[in-house]
Amino acid sequence: MATYTKAQIVERARELAKMIAETEEVDFFKRAEAQINENQKIKEMIASIKSLQKQAVNFQHYGKTEALRKVEEKIDAIQAELDGIPIVEEFKHSQIEVNDLLQLVANTISNRVTDEIIESTGGDVLRGETGSKVNNDSGSSCH
Repeated sequence: MATYTKAQIVERARELAKMIAETEEVDFFKRAEAQINENQKIKEMIASIKSLQKQAVNFQHYGKTEALRKVEEKIDAIQAELDGIPIVEEFKHSQIEVNDLLQLVANTISNRVTDEIIESTGGDVLRGETGSKVNNDSGSSCH
């Protein structure tokens, strides 16, 4: 069995990160973000939301519930309008796709490490038990 150093593993992780950064999903994300950053209307809407959010925090802090409700309604209205812009919808969708890819990679690594540990100890992958667990349980039975 080969053993690897943390540095070697981190280097492989960097290689994997570079591969992920060069996927269609990430490319689309970058292009959508660039279009959003170049769109003056979208920039103004985002600035308005940020400003209103600051007001909301202040209103909440000072217990001004009616003013807070009105500001939150304004935020929701601008957010709904923003979400209705096709490039914003596409950008949000691309964020989800990139996140799903990252989760898939993380879960695949995690599950494979677990399976490798179980298999290398002579355990039972289907039961998710290492060899020492299987061997210690087989000798004892509870009645």
